[in-house]
Amino acid sequence: MADITEIWRDKVPVDPPEIQFKNAIEEAGLDAPAEIIFDGRIHRFNSGSSGRSNRSDKSGWYIAFGGGSIAAGKFGDWRLSIENKWRQDIGRHLTPSEELEFSRRMEAARQARIEAEQVMHDNVSEVVEKIWSEAAAATDHPYLVKKKIHPHGARVTGDGRLIVPLFNDDGELTTLQYIDGSGGKLYHTGGKTGGSFWRVGDNDDGNIYVAEGFATAATIAETTSKACYVAYSASNIPTVVGQLRERYGRKKIIVVADHDKSGVGKSYADQASAKHGSITIVPPIEGMDANDYLLDGNDLAALLEPPEPVHDWLIDGNEFTKKPAPISWYVKNWIQNRSLMMVHGPSGSGKTFLVLDWCLRMAADEMENRDWCGNKTKSLPVVYLAGEGHYGLRARVAAWMQHFSVPSIKFWMSKTGTDLNEPSGLDKVIENVRSLSVPPKIIVVDTLHRFLNGDENSAQDAKTMLDSCAALIEEFDCTVILVHHTGVSEEAQHRARGSSAWRGALDIEVSVKPGNGSRPIEVIQRKMKDSEMKDSLFFELRPVTINGWKDEDNEPVKSVVLESVSAPAKVDKKTSKIEEHRKRFERAWHAGHRERDGQKRPHVNRYQMINFLTGPMIGMSESAAKKACQADPSRMIGALIDAEYIIPEGNGWSATNESLIINLENQVNN
Repeated sequence: MADITEIWRDKVPVDPPEIQFKNAIEEAGLDAPAEIIFDGRIHRFNSGSSGRSNRSDKSGWYIAFGGGSIAAGKFGDWRLSIENKWRQDIGRHLTPSEELEFSRRMEAARQARIEAEQVMHDNVSEVVEKIWSEAAAATDHPYLVKKKIHPHGARVTGDGRLIVPLFNDDGELTTLQYIDGSGGKLYHTGGKTGGSFWRVGDNDDGNIYVAEGFATAATIAETTSKACYVAYSASNIPTVVGQLRERYGRKKIIVVADHDKSGVGKSYADQASAKHGSITIVPPIEGMDANDYLLDGNDLAALLEPPEPVHDWLIDGNEFTKKPAPISWYVKNWIQNRSLMMVHGPSGSGKTFLVLDWCLRMAADEMENRDWCGNKTKSLPVVYLAGEGHYGLRARVAAWMQHFSVPSIKFWMSKTGTDLNEPSGLDKVIENVRSLSVPPKIIVVDTLHRFLNGDENSAQDAKTMLDSCAALIEEFDCTVILVHHTGVSEEAQHRARGSSAWRGALDIEVSVKPGNGSRPIEVIQRKMKDSEMKDSLFFELRPVTINGWKDEDNEPVKSVVLESVSAPAKVDKKTSKIEEHRKRFERAWHAGHRERDGQKRPHVNRYQMINFLTGPMIGMSESAAKKACQADPSRMIGALIDAEYIIPEGNGWSATNESLIINLENQVNN
């Protein structure tokens, strides 16, 4: 059922801003404060993140702005590293000025939070330094006994809780974590945890280990006799690993993540691996960390000392050249396996007809002559990711199959487009392709902009799409063909629209130049990375009436197929240019109908010619028109004089070529 609230948007009732703000806080999993004060200042409240019984804890915060056309603000929790924006729902879409007002308020809220957070961290730093310096050394604390670990310098509070410190990368104490006998943990309210850590153990030789919690780190340090750094939370692991990479250079950093059911620990460890080159280890049993794994009777030492990888990435050049590795072609000289290819051309040029002709020849189960323009073509499955024009594509495929008498094809087409350069879009494509009965050897993306979330002119966005294409090539051992548009300007017709990163990554690039009535469609190789480029091929579109297809008016449905034709006769460029100059002289004369006094031959004076060239028909600038009237053979007038079509006479030029004079006389007579 359709949602009609958008239609009657101005009449939808909304709650007061205070209620909306409280609801947003509670939807984020926090306890909302009793009152919201819209004064643009930071306010602290008990968010329940440390347990609802601890009412003195105020790790929650909010900033709310009233007045103006909309109320807005931010809220979060320092302990949980939560920070969310909020704006009032006023029952309609915001105007551009209201959107700008909201952005300004968010920036003000950000600055206020940063300033308040810094003041709070500075105050807390002094307090925790005093608590830490006055605390007694831990010995047989119940938590240590329970976890069967040594203190490693941990201390205890006067009320018996274990204390472990958090230091920043400069060695300054930022906050403390308190652990009770049963394992309950709390940070000192207001302390800075992000980017802070603690080293357990002193031996930094060899591998460097990172773990989430103190007990896990202590267990690893005691098992390996190596230092292990406590990150204190999974989300803090990438930051800590980055700091350690700066400190230790190329040393091996091993993150021992907790095997929680949610997969959060491994996810953050993998992020650290991707950014900073660390290694991820996870206990094989779900629900366990390294300490649990050891206490359960497992061999933790074996888990923590991964075998050295086999280094087979570099290949000996002598071995490399022993056996030939010829190109494996899908369409000889045009499409090779495991390659990234792009076909581009202006709208209506016929690029989709070209790609379909390739793909359907490869996908045809039975075909009398599969070869494409004399180039050997293999039989293989094709997936066509179509972002638009599905009805038209359906007709084109049906027309092609009918024209070539092909009964069936190994060919699958997507229902819609998707953001292929986003993880969700890439996963969607991979999962659907994996479900096919046979894996494809060709995956077409038509058109590129329908599958790209971002700007095709951005090298960064282009890289995300290229990375997704590389993932498809690797996953399915296939070739990916991107169908793309050219730029708008005349000089951009030979290249793909957007960033130069596209062309740099391609193995094969083909452009399609549209026909113009007298000249057929031209298919041009622009790049062939691993082979010699071939001469252009030429095609025309042949109409096909599809058997049994009728439109809504019961008229037959027609489409077209690509048909190879001979290359057009080459035109001498110099002759063609002279012909263009001659026609301009004729039109300039015709605009004035002037003859030089005492002469019967047609004459165009300099003023008349410049006026014609700068007029609406030609549109030259005045400086360009004056250059065209120079006697230099590379210019229009000079070329006509050199070809003996005209001669200088007076303040202009008179026709001397017989055919030119006849054409001009015919214009007058007609």
